[in-house]
Amino acid sequence: MSTVASIKPYLRLSGLEPLVIRPETNFVNIGERTNVTGSKKFARLVRDNQYEEALSVARQQVENGAQVLDVNMDDAMLDGVNAMRTFLNLVQSEPDIARIPIMIDSSKFEIIQAGLECVQGRCIVNSISLKEGEEKFIEQAFICRAFGAAVIVMAFDEVGQADTKQRKVEICHRAYKILVEKVGFAPQDIIFDPNIFAIATGIEEHNNYAVDFIEATSEIKQLMPLAKVSGGVSNVSFSFRGNEHVREAIHSVFLYYAIRAGMDMGIVNAGQLVVYDEIEPTLKQLCEDVILNRNNDDNSATEKLIQFAETVKAKGKVEVKDEAWRNESVEKRLSHSLVNGITDYIEADTEEARLQYPTPLSVIEGPLMDGMGIVGDLFGAGKMFLPQVVKSARVMKKSVAVLTPFIEAEKEARKKNSEAGGTESAGAAKILLATVKGDVHDIGKNIVGVVLGCNGYDIIDLGVMVPADKILDTAQKENAAIIGLSGLITPSLDEMVHIAKEMKRRGMKQPLLIGGATTSRMHTAVKIAPEYQDGVVHVLDASRSVTVAGSLLSNEQKPGFLTGIRSEYVKLKEAFDSKKSIKTYLTYADALRNRVSVDWSQHQTQTPQFTGTKIFEDFDLEVLRAYIDWKPFFITWEMHGNFPEILTDSVVGKEATKLYNDANALLDKIIAEKWLKAKGIIGFWEAASEDDNVYVQNGEEVKLSFLRQQIKKAADQPNISLADFIAAKASGKKDYIGAFAVTIHGIEAHIKRFESNHDDYNKIMLQALADRFAEAFAEALHERTRKEYWGYAKEEALSNEQLIKEQYMGIRPAPGYPACPDHTEKYKLFGLLNATQAVGIQLTESLAMYPASSVCGWYFSHPKSQYFGVGKIQKDQFEDYVKRKGLPLETMERWLSPVLE
Repeated sequence: MSTVASIKPYLRLSGLEPLVIRPETNFVNIGERTNVTGSKKFARLVRDNQYEEALSVARQQVENGAQVLDVNMDDAMLDGVNAMRTFLNLVQSEPDIARIPIMIDSSKFEIIQAGLECVQGRCIVNSISLKEGEEKFIEQAFICRAFGAAVIVMAFDEVGQADTKQRKVEICHRAYKILVEKVGFAPQDIIFDPNIFAIATGIEEHNNYAVDFIEATSEIKQLMPLAKVSGGVSNVSFSFRGNEHVREAIHSVFLYYAIRAGMDMGIVNAGQLVVYDEIEPTLKQLCEDVILNRNNDDNSATEKLIQFAETVKAKGKVEVKDEAWRNESVEKRLSHSLVNGITDYIEADTEEARLQYPTPLSVIEGPLMDGMGIVGDLFGAGKMFLPQVVKSARVMKKSVAVLTPFIEAEKEARKKNSEAGGTESAGAAKILLATVKGDVHDIGKNIVGVVLGCNGYDIIDLGVMVPADKILDTAQKENAAIIGLSGLITPSLDEMVHIAKEMKRRGMKQPLLIGGATTSRMHTAVKIAPEYQDGVVHVLDASRSVTVAGSLLSNEQKPGFLTGIRSEYVKLKEAFDSKKSIKTYLTYADALRNRVSVDWSQHQTQTPQFTGTKIFEDFDLEVLRAYIDWKPFFITWEMHGNFPEILTDSVVGKEATKLYNDANALLDKIIAEKWLKAKGIIGFWEAASEDDNVYVQNGEEVKLSFLRQQIKKAADQPNISLADFIAAKASGKKDYIGAFAVTIHGIEAHIKRFESNHDDYNKIMLQALADRFAEAFAEALHERTRKEYWGYAKEEALSNEQLIKEQYMGIRPAPGYPACPDHTEKYKLFGLLNATQAVGIQLTESLAMYPASSVCGWYFSHPKSQYFGVGKIQKDQFEDYVKRKGLPLETMERWLSPVLE
């Protein structure tokens, strides 16, 4: 007899992606900067009608970890309705912003309604209240419910705002009964804001405001357990505006108690939060006295905090190394080291703990896991960032290394006990991670392994280029609870499909996690999930992996979690299939006729300095350092934002600056001690095009084959192929094409050294910097090609920022990327350059390059040449392409499956 899974009464919100607030969900951060009353920059941009630039504020909030985006346009100088409508329409057209839910925030319901008409997904309305009476409240609530929105209800009635605990609870309960009984709201879709007011104002009546909020929150959660509680956290510290050090501490202490009382979410700047346990003792005590209204007779607690704040303001916020924590218990010292990433004392403290605890394993299961639990909670709540977590993992690994010899002895004893009829502990759940066959990239996988390891899982990392049989044999032998696959290049996607099929054939039951740069929820839903029915989940980044693993390993959560994932993926596949049918394509012949129009008779081609190749044996790393694009470096560490602005960002700026300083310190060492060697090669040859082929003269003729955009475009828009940018044979014009391949050698020995020192932080740092060097090398050689070796842009004078924005003439597209998605063309590029012999780059069976920090591509010089994406192609172009390539149909189907319609 089949049973239908019940739908849990959770608050479910969505942008393009769902946000489900479950009981185990950490505090939800609501981004506060897209609010004209809270951000001077955002208000200025909106008033000046610079909405496109205002979008960057929203994007930064999302990139920095906001789970909901608060949008407020309440300004006397604005047409609020028009501003809300304009901005939200722009937001909905930006998938990277629109993926999170929107909070439509206004004191004017006409502005809220305008927002409801624009926003997609399931949003929150902030706010409605009883201040204009029940009739108006019910009318507005019905409108919100009709749009499917959750609502924030302010503790405000006809008399005024609730300022005491009793009034807060009474008004919220009254509003709750109206919404549930008269309007038909589900209890979980109701969020109360019981009013956070400023404390420490010097007015005695204000002293209990924080206590009233905290206690009211507790009562509201008991009276109405499915309802949620929110609030604007920055209000509580308003008396100390201008003194961020004190405000940060007040916010952290207030949230510590409010969250314990049941506060679910809040509008808060996560970057202005310090770890509660790390607040200096004197300041924490003063904040607690004021927030909890203790020792506050005649405002004495308030006066003491004000006096302390003045001393901080006078001397400025100077970082002083505080060693007072060394006087704490060994448990607290271990926790402090883990949370703060301090390795200085970890060996001694671990040995001290080992001598105090009954077994070495109990040190791990006790104080170390307690400390990592704090790290996990802070990371999940957006109060710690990935570089900090990796530093914490480094501390954990060094501690475990001290204990390992003793643990091994303990294991032997357990084994003998088991053989004698005793029982053996099952140990932590095992998660197997691997980069699939043919792929050499593993930075992302390494980060996921570190984060999961920090949360108590036993990680089996098989490394890179791992065949399917090895992955699955090891998973079965080790009894892995979850298998995680990673890949960067497009052929890896097919390998993941193959592994899913193999798991089904073997009758395996482990959930399968999918991650990596080329993977996506859509590809997972359309291609991988249908091949394996026991759980396929795409994991966007390391921060999501812990929640996903926890849900999959919980007997209680797993069925509902997988049911929700399967339902979501079925809908994605249906949406994908329906989109396929509504796209309009030209025939390939018509697409070819709609090529880029170039008058070759008017174009003056530039002859390169040489034809053939030029090798760079040991390019100066100090020169390349100036070409580094830092934005992708920070993205590697899941810190999103433009450089250098990210260094002063209100949320991640402090940690981004530490990361940047650490990176540059390591760069100094890499360059001074010659850890790495940059090797590269460039080449130029005469070339001519015919339709979508380019014929290259290199002693013998080499035919390059390119694909063409086939989707029907606007009347004045061409269907582009890279072949369009090389002079046609029929023009009689002499033209050229170039190619390059660059790589960074020497990383392996240093990676092994960091691994042996249990130093994941510097291991990942080195990998990320090697990748940046490879990209910088490609950028530097392209600049020299334009200005010198080919010389078609001799007068170019661009800054590094302009180079990063590709504001130069000509392009350097790479095989396997959007403009030329066929990886097999790398064989021809490597053949022309003799790249393997010249600079030591190997091609794997999936055409990844090894060393992993390698870049290759073509050079095009024509002023009209541009980067573009081929997109999807149809059967007629595919068959023509296969015929031109002269390769078997099955081979090309494998390589081009991502672009086949």
